[in-house]
Formats: sequence, C-alpha cells, structure tokens
Amino acid sequence: MNLSILIPLLNEEESLSELYNWIIKVMQSHNYTYEIIFLDDGSTDNSWNIIEGFAVENSNVKGVRFMKNFGKSQALHAGFAKAQGDVIITMDADLQDSPEEIPGLYDMIINGKYDLVSGWKKKRYDSVVAKNLPSKLFNWAARKTSGVELNDFNCGLKAYKNIVVKNIEVSGEMHRYIPVLAKNAGFGKIGEKVVQHQARKYGETKFGMERFINGFLDLITIWFLSRFGKRPMHLFGAMGSFMFIIGFVLAGYIGVSKLYHMYNDMRYSLVTNNPWFFIALTTMILGTQLFLAGFLGEIILRTKNNEERYKVSSEVNFL
Repeated sequence: MNLSILIPLLNEEESLSELYNWIIKVMQSHNYTYEIIFLDDGSTDNSWNIIEGFAVENSNVKGVRFMKNFGKSQALHAGFAKAQGDVIITMDADLQDSPEEIPGLYDMIINGKYDLVSGWKKKRYDSVVAKNLPSKLFNWAARKTSGVELNDFNCGLKAYKNIVVKNIEVSGEMHRYIPVLAKNAGFGKIGEKVVQHQARKYGETKFGMERFINGFLDLITIWFLSRFGKRPMHLFGAMGSFMFIIGFVLAGYIGVSKLYHMYNDMRYSLVTNNPWFFIALTTMILGTQLFLAGFLGEIILRTKNNEERYKVSSEVNFL
C-alpha cells in the first residue's frame, strides 16, 4: 500500500465531505493504493456518522472513535499503530491543509529518501498577533532547544516512512515535536516542504493561546526526556551528590572551626547561631532529595507499565 492518510478531528462535520472528496480525487489521479483513517477524538457533532457513511461506500476508508476527547497526540498514536502504508501522511480536517500537497510529500519520502518531511506554512492566513507571532517565537525556541532545523513545528501536514511512526512514542501533547522524537529515535534525514495554507472555511479553531504555553512546557519536557529520560540518575544523582558534598564540607568546616576555638580557649558561639550551619543543612537535605528523585526515577523506568492513554468506543473497516 502506497499511502496511509491519518486525519485527527474534533467536531468537523462541515468540512469532512469536501475533504474526503478532495483526497479521493488526488488518490485516483495518481493511481495510489491508499487508506484514509479518520481519528475522531470524541466529537459531539455528526462527524462519526459521516465517517461511517464514507466507510460504507469506500472500503479504503477506516475510522477510530474515542469515547471522549483525549487529545491530538493520542489520536495520532492510535493512527500510527493502525497505519499500513509505506508512507504515512498526517493532515488536519479543517481544510487548511491541502490534499494537493500529498504527491509532493510522498515523492520526497520515496525518491528523496527522507525519513520525515514536515510542511511549512510560509504564508499564513491566521491572526498575526494571536497566532503568527507566538508561532514564530515558539518555532525559534524549538529549533534552538532541539537542534532540528524546521521553520514550522506546528504544521499538521507531515509525511513519514512507515518505520518512523512504528518506532516513536507520541504522548501527552507531543504531536508538535514528532520530528524531535524521530531524531531522538535515530531517524536523521528530516526535510521540510513549503505547503499552501488555506484560510479556515468552516467553524472555529479548536486551539487557543494556551496551546503556546503548553507548547513551551512540552518543549522543556522533551528536552529533558531526550537527554535524561532513560537515565534520570545521571542528572538528579549528580546534582544531589554535588549539593550534599558541598553541604557536608561546609558543616564539617563549621564543626572543626568550633572545636579549634574551644581547644585554644578562644571565643566561640553555638553552631546553631551560625547562619552557615542552616545553609549547610538545607543543602544536604536538598541534595539527598535530588538523589532519591533520581533513584526513584530509575526504579519507575524499570517497572513502568505501558497503560493505554485513551479508550476507543468504535472502529470501522479494520479487520
């Protein structure tokens, strides 16, 4: 199978028919073998009924429906697990991503030998203040932190080799950082393609300004996980040991200093009257806690149970 097209969605009943017909037109004009997997993230409108209608008339259309809204990352995780195509395309359901871009993305994966190609919406039709400027700042921070040189991490239109999506773990709100996850997994050939961005035709955006705040927090998380996710003791243990040693040496100095003054009949005060004693004590306590955090992190990594992060209520056209 040439293509798996994954479409996560939430309450997009107005745009689904137009998007579906547009994708089918592109598939037929290029003679692709394909599957379209709609990932309904707990829609409360008529979206699932429309998807079931597509599946009845076209066996290449498949669907996964969540019991409630679990988030785009969880929807993509479910889609990646189901996808069978040589190339996996992800795109949004709001018609802002053009299916006409699919052949170009497919060609870059197959003939250009890229592991992953991310769309770049160079010309956008979003609000400059509410979305464009925060997005530019976010992308700049993501590039500097991750080392992945992409101009548009947030673009939902991306193409992947099948082996890539089978070897990355998308959780939380990490869908923005799939290129970073792919790089950390060992897939180094990551490209970018300028794609057409279309103004939203139906409904309203499902994302507000909070997504940029969450995005920056997720960026910190993925930075940490990429460096210490498999070895938390290397960070917390080292910091804890360093702080404990400083506190211990400082406390030892205070004690030896008092003994010296006592032995030489010099004036001295109670250790507890010395503010450095409390600094030393606090440093040792914090160092011990950091060391224990690293130790517990190692135990959790070795005993963690990979639980499902979402519940599926319905599926169509899956064997």
